[in-house]
Amino acid sequence: MAAEYVLVTDSACDILPETLKEWEVELIRMPYLFTDDGKEKLDHDQPMHEFYDQMRNGRVAKTSGLNEDTFLNTFEPILKDGKDILYLAFSSGLSVTCENGKKAAEQLAEKYPERTIRVVDSLCASAGEGLFVYLAKENREKGMDVNRNADAMEADKLHLCHWFTVEDLKYLKRGGRISTATALLGTALNVKPVMHVDNEGHLIKVTQTHGRKKSIRKMAEALGETILDDSPIFISHGDCLEDAQLLARILKEEYGRETSLITGIGSVIGAHSGPGTLALFFRGTER
Repeated sequence: MAAEYVLVTDSACDILPETLKEWEVELIRMPYLFTDDGKEKLDHDQPMHEFYDQMRNGRVAKTSGLNEDTFLNTFEPILKDGKDILYLAFSSGLSVTCENGKKAAEQLAEKYPERTIRVVDSLCASAGEGLFVYLAKENREKGMDVNRNADAMEADKLHLCHWFTVEDLKYLKRGGRISTATALLGTALNVKPVMHVDNEGHLIKVTQTHGRKKSIRKMAEALGETILDDSPIFISHGDCLEDAQLLARILKEEYGRETSLITGIGSVIGAHSGPGTLALFFRGTER
């Protein structure tokens, strides 16, 4: 029987709400807006294809972290219901969301001293965070209590490997990840960066390739070099399902690895990475 606590995560995990519901994980949807109208929406308010088409047509999307009040409003009913909480948070290296979750947990710990609230900074993004949540769900099903599970996830998080490539460098330029000159030159030469998320939870460029297919192969090679035998494999994509399926085929045919889940990149992550982003996640010997 599962231990009596609630797993909570945010929509930066890029796992569909219906899947999280099956996993019995509570979801906090994160906000975004398009700068031309300023109307705030929440992740999953729009179909993925529609969101990315608007970006392709020149609309600029911006995001903000979850605030403390949102966490208070999510956590308190769970505590009132007599249950503990394990919140698995979007990387503190990319957002203030985790910090605000911790502040809310500290407030509520004073009000509900008999309850346990654990916040784990996943140092993960997109379906890397989603894989992190999946592993915590598996731990709960094995009967781990809230503290054992939180401790296990803290110990494991630097084994969560993230590999990304993007179709268009302008979104990384806009977010300050690369310089204007690098973006212009890279676009002219059809250069595709291959990036990962480091041990501090930041997005870091590792190498670059000429052309899309080479960047996809480079990601597959990274998996082949470091994946742990029992690891699930998650792939996320910014409205480029065929590329995600190509990556999954390469992993199966050349590395004998089955992909566990292919999922879309939501609006909050996609606002920064753009349409055509492809990402690969697994547990490895190191990030």
